[in-house]
Amino acid sequence: MSRPNAVRGRLALLLTPLLLGLSFPLAPAAPAHAAHIAHGPGHGSRRTAEAADTYWTPQRMRAARPAAARKDTETPRPTPADTPPSHPFDGLPQVGTFFWTDGSNTGRFCGGTVVRSPHRDLVVSAAHCLRSPDPKRHLSFVPQYHDGLKPHGIYPIERIYLDQRYYDLGTDAGARWDYAVVRLGAREDGAEVEEVTGGFDLLPYPGYAHRTVRLIGYPGNKDTTHPKPLDCTSSTHRYTSTDPAAPGHFLEIACAGYIGGTSGGPFLVRNVTGYALIGVIGGYHTGGDFPDVSYSSYFTLDTLALYLHAVHGDPPATARQNVASH
Repeated sequence: MSRPNAVRGRLALLLTPLLLGLSFPLAPAAPAHAAHIAHGPGHGSRRTAEAADTYWTPQRMRAARPAAARKDTETPRPTPADTPPSHPFDGLPQVGTFFWTDGSNTGRFCGGTVVRSPHRDLVVSAAHCLRSPDPKRHLSFVPQYHDGLKPHGIYPIERIYLDQRYYDLGTDAGARWDYAVVRLGAREDGAEVEEVTGGFDLLPYPGYAHRTVRLIGYPGNKDTTHPKPLDCTSSTHRYTSTDPAAPGHFLEIACAGYIGGTSGGPFLVRNVTGYALIGVIGGYHTGGDFPDVSYSSYFTLDTLALYLHAVHGDPPATARQNVASH
């Protein structure tokens, strides 16, 4: 990371505690008593966690299909010889998978990453995974999911935060805001996710050029019986969209084998606390058109504002009526 980018990233981290006390407009105001969700192992949340644990059997998790699979896996673009390969591994505790069933009762999944937060209950993913108005039943998060296992338990979802512009503009025109902050309920025993797995720093304005970025994603493939996440280390740079329907500047990374289903997976850089999250697979064309190149929306103060809304428990934005879903 270049020095100006490093300084800007550290400044953003220093500003975060100060901004925690500020209010950002996201959705129409709600009564104060409705703006926060109670924390702790209440009977309702415990029953929800128990139900999620019962429903998401190894068989159902293995059978789940990607939330979005825009990448063309049938006719992949030729991969240059210098494109770093990816390899399956058993994952990291802070990175996992959301599971839910859609309106047709089909199991779906998408990646997510636990980020540090005051209540230790936040996960960042891609907005295109969670924007659909279809019902999301049994919506839960499994940290370090692999091979049909739930090594750190399962956590029900309480609230999903997307930028209002992403709802209004859709996946292409709103590609610059293709990220989501998700607030989790406690595990069956009352533990919050970050207490169990730890978390990574959320880093707005990280800069585009990084020599060493770790990319993790959960592939979706009909031939994958026991899915494991993919791991790859590569460099990132700035990509300016040439598609007028999907304008903006994005992080671009070359890593082979990131087929449809890896959406929501993290872009990670080393920092003094371990790793910082600088992006998630999504953004330009919901993460890219081919398996060897992936994208992320660029994290800005808009991302930080969304995070702060989730910290405060504010009412999330919602899809407006009469706005096209595209």
